[in-house]
Amino acid sequence: MKKIIRNGLAALLVGSLLFVSCSDDDDNNGVDVDTLTLNIDGLEDLGADYMYEGWIIVNGSPVSTGVFSVNADGELSQTDFAIEESILDAATTFVLSIEPTNDSDPAPADTKILVGDFSNDSASLTTGIVGDFSGATGSFFLRTPTDETGTNNGNDENGIWFGIPGAPPAAGLDLPTLPAGWVYEGWVVAEEGPLSTGTFTEFDAVDSGNPFSGTEANAGPPVPGEDFFLNAPDGFTFPLDVRGKTVVISVEPSPDNSPAPFTLKPLAGAAGTETAPTTHDLGLNLGSLPTGSVTR
Repeated sequence: MKKIIRNGLAALLVGSLLFVSCSDDDDNNGVDVDTLTLNIDGLEDLGADYMYEGWIIVNGSPVSTGVFSVNADGELSQTDFAIEESILDAATTFVLSIEPTNDSDPAPADTKILVGDFSNDSASLTTGIVGDFSGATGSFFLRTPTDETGTNNGNDENGIWFGIPGAPPAAGLDLPTLPAGWVYEGWVVAEEGPLSTGTFTEFDAVDSGNPFSGTEANAGPPVPGEDFFLNAPDGFTFPLDVRGKTVVISVEPSPDNSPAPFTLKPLAGAAGTETAPTTHDLGLNLGSLPTGSVTR
């Protein structure tokens, strides 16, 4: 259910383009090197299995600039990377990806998170390579279609569905189509922590699973969501009253190795007290998106 991000530990050779690790010119047979400097905010710790890897695009091909990790405070383990000067000068674009720590693939993974084109000696980085979330909107309603016979038993506060009530409910999310390597995930944030409602890429279809739903699990509507009746995780008590809880839509790497929401959370809001047919809105949460720059 959660995030698995990747640690590409290899510096790459792409064609005849050589990545030069940090050292003095005398240690590189006289090859001139220059420094690529990263200044990025909003990245998160990926755990032991994954790392971030930078890439420059040179003559249409990716060249690795090196890998780094991020600690719990969002601090990069390395910000300066020595690159052969002629290669760095020819770079048109910088891309940041998430790679497995033990990475046998010399190409960038699908999980590319930041991108920016060089203008002179710098590039501003955005999550535009994942999607443009500036116009994203979302609505959800509280209802429990999976309890017993799927009829309304007066407990609609125990379920959340991302849609517009109806027969059947209509899609309630307007988000960009994600590229390969990414999926959406819904969340309800209780006092005990976040609970996933499942991952999805379509807004008018069921999501990846219903581990917490009731015995009529197949009665769920054709939109992402979850009822919270069964299989409560440690520390949680079900049925869960969703009212007043924070509700989040995140963008997750796929595959994903974390049980918590990833840093990309374009939509967020709070569940009100009214159950269906009342709908509740999600607002933009663009401050959760990483940003930064690179200079050469």
